[in-house]
Amino acid sequence: MSTVQTVTGPIDSADLGRTLVHEHIFIVGEEFRENYADDWDEDQKVADAVRDLSELKSLGIDTIMDPTVLGLGRYIPRIQRIAEQIDLNVVAATGLYTYNEIPFQFHYSGPGLLFDVPEPLTEMFVRDLTEGIADTGVRAAFLKCAIEEQGLTPGVERVMRAVGQAHVQTGAPITVHTNPHTASGLVAQRVLAEEGVDLTKVVIGHSGDSTDLEYLSMLAEAGSLLGMDRFGLDLLLPFEQRVDTIVELVRRGFVDNVVIAHDASCFIDWFPPGAKEVAVPRWNFRHISEDVIPALLEKGLTEDDLTKILVDNPRRHFE
Repeated sequence: MSTVQTVTGPIDSADLGRTLVHEHIFIVGEEFRENYADDWDEDQKVADAVRDLSELKSLGIDTIMDPTVLGLGRYIPRIQRIAEQIDLNVVAATGLYTYNEIPFQFHYSGPGLLFDVPEPLTEMFVRDLTEGIADTGVRAAFLKCAIEEQGLTPGVERVMRAVGQAHVQTGAPITVHTNPHTASGLVAQRVLAEEGVDLTKVVIGHSGDSTDLEYLSMLAEAGSLLGMDRFGLDLLLPFEQRVDTIVELVRRGFVDNVVIAHDASCFIDWFPPGAKEVAVPRWNFRHISEDVIPALLEKGLTEDDLTKILVDNPRRHFE
């Protein structure tokens, strides 16, 4: 067993319990919110999140991993307020979320750039993992980067390599947002491996958007965990196909490589008010407990399989 940092303090990895590996509490453009969200009610938003996450705990989930990092509006003081009011482990991340360019704060500083200094991204990520995020006292426990259909742009590659370097220095596991339809998980594995990353400590996020079992098998054979983590986003892939893909992966012997989640949030400012509930009504924290688990059991998975997917695999990710 090992120690895992949560928003409310360290716990033993054995105490993670049933874990959803990719959930957001808030996705909010803080600069936009500060200047233009005239209707923002901080106390109400916190209360809503406490309600939603308390309900998740009552449905049998013990831990969520929240990969909200720079670029997605990470604001830990708000998450602390929520985590202190719920009986649910919240594991925070560090990293940077971009599909293309990196923020201007990093354009001119770094190895070989105008200001030739060691990679500041790596230093930031390591500090979040070892010392804490800003002055909150909260330490991140895993790393996050992204690669989308734009591919391995210079900015994406720089972030990914910095994440890999931070992993090598700290041992912290990694989650990568990928687009499985462009096989970008394989690109991420290659780049991270070049930096010395242990691929068994990598979740290839959003693998569950694909039914390409050959592609998914290749990722799993390299040791990584498959993030079947967008349950409820039926617009991207219908529920039945998501379930059937997991069932087939287990049949092929990859139960030790499967982890699940929704990629849901208590609040996200990417859509107009009410639009999310109309377009994807099952995209909420209840869906896995209420619908996915029963469907997987009905399709032939065992309780032992589910324990591996929900408990053992996430725990091993941190050990």
